[in-house]
Amino acid sequence: MMRLSPACIKIWETIKLIFDDFKKEDLFIKGLVEYNNKNFYDAHEFWEELWSDYKLEQPNLIQGLIQVSVGYYHLSNLNKKGAIGLFTKALKKLDPYVDSKLLPIDIALIIEDAKKTLDWVESNDDLKVFNWSSFKSINIK
Repeated sequence: MMRLSPACIKIWETIKLIFDDFKKEDLFIKGLVEYNNKNFYDAHEFWEELWSDYKLEQPNLIQGLIQVSVGYYHLSNLNKKGAIGLFTKALKKLDPYVDSKLLPIDIALIIEDAKKTLDWVESNDDLKVFNWSSFKSINIK
């Protein structure tokens, strides 16, 4: 069983239950922590389990987060075609939720960051020079 990191515990202490089930909550928060730590594959794994194993009110929102995470994973592995494809899919999934209050996260900021990253990837061939300091973490509101 995975122990919660100090960052994960801090998040737990600052928010109320987002989902109606502790396991859903746990998967969402663990995915968020991994995403913010740039462990994009692990974030995708946690969110994919949430998306695939539970009936969610808005599954496309979680699927969009999964796709953004996999887009960054492809970018980190210098896979331009994969990054472009996943960021493009993610934006189509997330755009309808730009003003959503379903999750206590800034979806508009995630969309803005994904669009900027997609534009950058499309216009650059050397993905090794991506400025990771421009990557935006997802914060709980």
